[in-house]
Amino acid sequence: MPRFTVHVRDEWLTVPCKDATCSIKWLGFEALKRYIKNKPDNGGIQHIKDVCFVVRRCQGLGLLDSDDTIEDVLEDNDFVELAIEGDTMSQDFIPSQPGTSHLYLYIDNHHYISLDGNSLTSTDLVNLGKGLYKIKLTPEAEQKVVQSRELLDTIVKENKVVYGITTGFGKFARTVIPVSKLKELQENLLRSHSSGLGSPLSPERTRMLLALRINVLAKGYSGVSLETLHRMIQAFNASCLSYVPEKGTVGASGDLAPLSHLALGLMGEGKMWSPKSGWADAKYVLEAHGLKPISLKPKEGLALINGTQMITSLGAEAVERAEAIARQVDIIAALTLEVLKGTTKAFDSESHRFCDRVQDAYTMRCCPQVHGVVNDTIEFVKKIINTEINSATDNPISFLQGETISGGNFHGEYPAKALDYLAIGVHELASISERRIERLCNPALSELPAFLVNEGGLNSGFMIAHCTAAALVSENKVLCHPSSIDSLSTSAATEDHVSMGGWAARKALRVVEHVEQVLAIELLAACQGIEFLRPLRTTTPLEKVYDLVRATVKPWIKDRFMAPDIEAVHRLLVDQKVWNIAGPYIEKYCMEYIPESRPSSPTAFALDPPPSPRKRVRLE
Repeated sequence: MPRFTVHVRDEWLTVPCKDATCSIKWLGFEALKRYIKNKPDNGGIQHIKDVCFVVRRCQGLGLLDSDDTIEDVLEDNDFVELAIEGDTMSQDFIPSQPGTSHLYLYIDNHHYISLDGNSLTSTDLVNLGKGLYKIKLTPEAEQKVVQSRELLDTIVKENKVVYGITTGFGKFARTVIPVSKLKELQENLLRSHSSGLGSPLSPERTRMLLALRINVLAKGYSGVSLETLHRMIQAFNASCLSYVPEKGTVGASGDLAPLSHLALGLMGEGKMWSPKSGWADAKYVLEAHGLKPISLKPKEGLALINGTQMITSLGAEAVERAEAIARQVDIIAALTLEVLKGTTKAFDSESHRFCDRVQDAYTMRCCPQVHGVVNDTIEFVKKIINTEINSATDNPISFLQGETISGGNFHGEYPAKALDYLAIGVHELASISERRIERLCNPALSELPAFLVNEGGLNSGFMIAHCTAAALVSENKVLCHPSSIDSLSTSAATEDHVSMGGWAARKALRVVEHVEQVLAIELLAACQGIEFLRPLRTTTPLEKVYDLVRATVKPWIKDRFMAPDIEAVHRLLVDQKVWNIAGPYIEKYCMEYIPESRPSSPTAFALDPPPSPRKRVRLE
């Protein structure tokens, strides 16, 4: 018999349906009957037949026609919202935002990544977040998890006093808890620590967070049971994702607040999201997918929340996106250099042999040095993030030899410092790009029409697009202030030095996004500049990049709504389509010309004769 979960005001109600040919209107009234039955005052509803309402899907908020039959518009276990006329949206209902997640595209895939706690990479983690893979454990990891749990069970049976297993937490570490209350201890931990604030992480980022916590538990040092770990994996594979606010972690002892929210949903409490349900009560989301909530055993609550996975998962996305944009910035700069009629000789032993300029501006001829150190920064940060991804960050740590040690692996200083460094490094790509945009837009510097548009005055062209780039660069200057230099004592001075890594990760992501957007503006401006230089043509790979942009965004003939153009080109960069077009040419020339100095990625520049084998290579 099909059944549906209907949200009415502050209640989630399961409504069975014997006849799927019944109408949506019938479903609404059945839900109202159950709602009134649960309320002493009938929920303020005097006559149910007089109630006017609309019914919409929870996922996407699409309205359903009251006369449609259930079988035509709903599937078994669908989630719907009933909105009564005159009511505001229920305060506990979190609408699923259309377009924010693409997980539904991949949810039925059968590709797996096997986790062992030792070999996951930042690239893997981002792909898991996108829904490209499901998860399973290696046999070796399962064996380690079982052995680690057996050690914990022995500690409980022998009534040993071990932090977090038979004692309280933080300031209460010396309070011994009776065996009969160890389950309640773990449940209370998750409930009390679920105190984060702010917007929830996106489904993709929550998937990354959950996948990374599973990977750490798979190492076999946390004492979690295999049953609990399997239920976490089942939730991940079904994309049943807890409501995790983005704010609240100080980055030691681990990311306690966000990881508590993550675990709370798995316990069947709080809110969850799935592609099928949208946001709903966790217990209903799990039930709709045929899953059971986790039932915590001694130490398992602590095992689920003690670690740096919030910092590290967001950091993994930041470093992967930084690496992607750093690959493409050289190509964009090469296109700008062409439009501004710069020279490649600054990247060779001789400069400006055949022109009347003494030298180009720093924003053009110093690209190899400025871009190069960013690549080195990203490489350094990525190494630290990948180490952290596969590190045991729990406390206490249980060793198979029988020893349990309270250490400091939960401290997020390593990824926090690295991500502050990443923000400072990658910001320079936007800083130098904004100056190149200025040169493109300024007729005194470019020999092109002012703001890259005809009939200036009537049209403003790229005037305010450049202002947007300047605003983003200025905002980045504030965001690049290191969060990890701060520390506030917490937990009654038992946790008296913290990393503030959660903010380091979130602002690093924001800096990277701003860099992507600034470079999108530069790419648009450079392509627009080419329009004024026709019929001249640039190199083959740069012409292909131009064609890629023009397949998405038309030339700027007269003023039009510009924001969608910037957003469209930003998406090209995020999807690495510029690199996919030009990258093979760069790789070809890397094989032909071996740089002699600075070990940075090859920068693509222009149309001059082949350079001697020095720092950089050109595109042709």
